[in-house]
Amino acid sequence: MDYSKLSIVRPPEINSIWLPEDRLGALRVRFSIGRNRYRVNPGLYRLGSPGSDSEVFVSANYKLSFDLLRKSLEGMHAWILVLETFGINVWCAAGKGTFGSDELIRQVNTSGLNLYVTHRRLIVPQLGAPGVSAQKVKEATGYQVKFGPVRAEDIKNYISAGYKKDEVSRTVQFKMRDRFILTAVELANSLRYLIIAIILFALISGIHSEGYSFELIWKEGLKATLLLLAAYLSGAFLAPLLLPFLPFRHFGGKGMLSGILVFALIAIFGNLHLNLLSLLAWLLISGAISSYLTMNFTGASTYTSLSGVRKEMGIFVPVQIAFALAGLTLLLISKLL
Repeated sequence: MDYSKLSIVRPPEINSIWLPEDRLGALRVRFSIGRNRYRVNPGLYRLGSPGSDSEVFVSANYKLSFDLLRKSLEGMHAWILVLETFGINVWCAAGKGTFGSDELIRQVNTSGLNLYVTHRRLIVPQLGAPGVSAQKVKEATGYQVKFGPVRAEDIKNYISAGYKKDEVSRTVQFKMRDRFILTAVELANSLRYLIIAIILFALISGIHSEGYSFELIWKEGLKATLLLLAAYLSGAFLAPLLLPFLPFRHFGGKGMLSGILVFALIAIFGNLHLNLLSLLAWLLISGAISSYLTMNFTGASTYTSLSGVRKEMGIFVPVQIAFALAGLTLLLISKLL
């Protein structure tokens, strides 16, 4: 390859230490604030003082992915080759095709990687495997792709074991801690729907058999707000947290059960003073809201596939709409009686 045609700039130096702004940025994107803009420039980076035989790790240019990788390599001297994934993490970018063979080949060539290393090894995250053809990369660049562990924290053990993974490091786990972290995104993304629902039900609260009362908006509207908040937390937080423990295979079913149970507990112990129609109405509405929000969590889960998500939506979206409409109808009837 003729490197004279490349504009080679010495790779920028980075370290494994997170600064306060890195921690703040990680917290911010956990709540989906500026998530699509949280990225680093693609290209080659120097971690510490790497030499010609130092490992080359491949990452997406989603900054949180990049930061977690460099943090896990504390004490190592390595090269990090960042692909242009437009601010998307490795797993999602591999599914979209941006973390793929062509982009990896392009970055190997344009970064002038051959000028800095004498070996021919690229360590790619296992979650990037759906987008990367090891054979295609080797034919185009001469580099052998080694698919590393699922989690960046297992990289050092993987290297010391001679590029071998044990069952734990090759397994995609989705523990309660992982689910807890991801609920922040779901809570943030659904917040605008909660606000709209609160306004709508506050307006509905003013309806009564003799007309309309603004006084009821405050009195009944507060109760409706608390019930909506309970359904919101049930679907976007509680059900995702308890996924393995809830019955039903589909997320929509898990969320619906969670919403109904949470409302039932509030109705039993909360002294709501609702008539039978209103109780049934809020039972249906709570189930519908919680089911919808939990179903949204499929995008952050390892429990299902794209085809599985589409199938579940075909089943549960009509059910959620039916529950919500039936609940609203019963609620209006209860107010007009």
